[in-house]
Amino acid sequence: LSVLWVVTEIIHSEKDEAEKGVLSVNHALRKIDTPSVLFFLGILLSIAALEVTGVLTDAASWMDNTVGNINIITMLIGFFSSIVDNVPLVAAAQGMYSMQVYPTDHYFWEFLAYCAGTGGSCLIIGSAAGVAAMGLEKIEFFWYLKRISILALLGYLAGAATYLLQKQFV
Repeated sequence: LSVLWVVTEIIHSEKDEAEKGVLSVNHALRKIDTPSVLFFLGILLSIAALEVTGVLTDAASWMDNTVGNINIITMLIGFFSSIVDNVPLVAAAQGMYSMQVYPTDHYFWEFLAYCAGTGGSCLIIGSAAGVAAMGLEKIEFFWYLKRISILALLGYLAGAATYLLQKQFV
């Protein structure tokens, strides 16, 4: 950041203060959404702490022993993302299942992305877009629950079934 600051000062040294102001690093730093950065930093630090202490590995073992089917586990993570934000859930899943078990291009990661992203729409509070819609359009939680949640759930299940069928035949 300091190198960028020095370079922009050199590049814009001939400009007057008004013109240079909007091009400066100082101006850019004022525009940073600090609460969001701190939110994601906190999530990632929390997940890292759970991973280091072995909690995520224990949770993965428990789910593997209890449920047994990775597709069902992934769909449960998707349902859970309608209550908890999908970012910490995916980060937790990355800590729960190692790259040795599920390599980079394994279908599990694609299916997890689908389930965590789409499953959050089953409840309006499960996605950032849903929370924004609640505020902007004055949508009430129970109105959404009665009228939209079942449709979102059916869409989620249909998409998951389609993905799993494609995996079987492709």
